[in-house]
Amino acid sequence: MLTLASKLKKDDGGKTGRASGASDSTHRVSIRDRLLTKGNRTCKANFPDEDKLHHFQLAVSPDEGYYQSGRFQFEIDVPEAYNMVPPKVKCLTRIWHPNITENGEICLSLLREHSIDGTGWAPTRTLKDVVWGLNSLFTDLLNFDDPLNIDAAEHHLRDKVRNECQVFLNL
Repeated sequence: MLTLASKLKKDDGGKTGRASGASDSTHRVSIRDRLLTKGNRTCKANFPDEDKLHHFQLAVSPDEGYYQSGRFQFEIDVPEAYNMVPPKVKCLTRIWHPNITENGEICLSLLREHSIDGTGWAPTRTLKDVVWGLNSLFTDLLNFDDPLNIDAAEHHLRDKVRNECQVFLNL
């Protein structure tokens, strides 16, 4: 796993201390990068560019629900103003889901910068919350009542009614 400490050690050539006269800019780490590495131990992420800890991909594989055993790829970009603003998240996997459009837009309240109901982004939230939210989109946060992809929600509800009728008729 890529951590800030291992990256700094690698960049420093394995030395524990700074050489005298070394540029401060090569050893300076932004607060954003420190926050990114702090709460990110449990997610399995792919960093296309190891020098950009603020841009990575995350694979979500739900272990229950309608999307069980699927593998869904997300692109996460953490802005300079993190943790005051939420990360930008896009679903890279084409999926028929009531809360994800075919273009990869995601309807997840904690990713909203401004939220009327108070469930949007707050500086106290972490990337762990984002990972939990993305995983929960496939289980307990699956929302058919207020969908972003209306066609997917209606299709699911039609099939659900049809399947419930079939179960009732088989009794």
